[in-house]
Amino acid sequence: MRAAREVFSELGYDAATFQAIAIRADLTRPAINHYFASKRVLWAEVVEQTNATIVSAGIAKAHERTALIDRLSAFLSVATQSDAEDRSAAAFLVTSVLEAQRHPELSTDEHDSLQNSRSFVTWAVNDAIANGELNTDTDVGHLVEMLVAVLWGMGFYAGFIGDREQLGAVVHKLELLLANRLWKLGD
Repeated sequence: MRAAREVFSELGYDAATFQAIAIRADLTRPAINHYFASKRVLWAEVVEQTNATIVSAGIAKAHERTALIDRLSAFLSVATQSDAEDRSAAAFLVTSVLEAQRHPELSTDEHDSLQNSRSFVTWAVNDAIANGELNTDTDVGHLVEMLVAVLWGMGFYAGFIGDREQLGAVVHKLELLLANRLWKLGD
């Protein structure tokens, strides 16, 4: 699964082959075909597994918190911890969102990482409004999209750009920014 995740994230769905995955996994191509009837079946399994270990796990951790910033931080914490264990996971998640745009048939509602994270952020923002953390006149749709963009931008950074140490520092700065503790703006 790790080899498939790496190859898919490096080459994209169209260019990835069972042969390339087999070489990376130190297996034979027929061995992969034994377990996965097609590239699409393998893709779906990698999406499901990666979504479960990062997005679903992050959402579950966030549900343990009560404040919006704490929930977003918990979600990012799970994502960065997963990245520390397997950098290809974050890279694959970002790639899977892009590939779902190119190939809508690859996406399923249950394992749509972008939609699942958007639903989580919508819930968290609405709960923050209900709890008085945010103004009741908050433009939920635009705030959700901005936060989703930031979260997925962090995923891109984690998967393709930053190293583990940088990622932790960047996440910490984002938490400070969201808590309005990063800088003091004048009028």
